[in-house]
Amino acid sequence: MSDRLSSITSKKAPKKLKKAGFSKHHQRGSHLVLKHPDGRMIVLPIHNNDIPKGTFYNIIVHQAKLSIDEWNNI
Repeated sequence: MSDRLSSITSKKAPKKLKKAGFSKHHQRGSHLVLKHPDGRMIVLPIHNNDIPKGTFYNIIVHQAKLSIDEWNNI
């Protein structure tokens, strides 16, 4: 088990989040909003490059409320 968060592209992140139970709620411009059945919501930037690690950490830990280990095991 690794406690490190690796960088991820904005195309792969939504696919992995959908495996964690999130589904597309809506999209406005370059921001995709995903919602979990229990009410958690994520705002994910969709650009043509990697999501910065600090931004992605905030999305995974604070918005999705997943641990790094949970994210890495999805």
